[in-house]
Amino acid sequence: MSEPQEIVETRGDDRVDLLASDTNGDGKPDVWVSDTDGDGKPDLFQFDTDNDGKVDITMVDLDQDGNPDMIVDGDGGLPPSV
Repeated sequence: MSEPQEIVETRGDDRVDLLASDTNGDGKPDVWVSDTDGDGKPDLFQFDTDNDGKVDITMVDLDQDGNPDMIVDGDGGLPPSV
């Protein structure tokens, strides 16, 4: 998806990508895991499910309990830089 369907709220205003991984071997990242509040723990998870190099699903774990608090189509207004 090139245009976010919805903007997500994150724990903070910064974005530090902790992981960008190519899980299907096509040479492009398709999973991004990020920290937005500077505590070193992931709270933003993004996935490219159709191999076009763009985020299709964004999940936010606001309380960092391991369960997503919000799931939206698209990049949620937070496109990855990698």
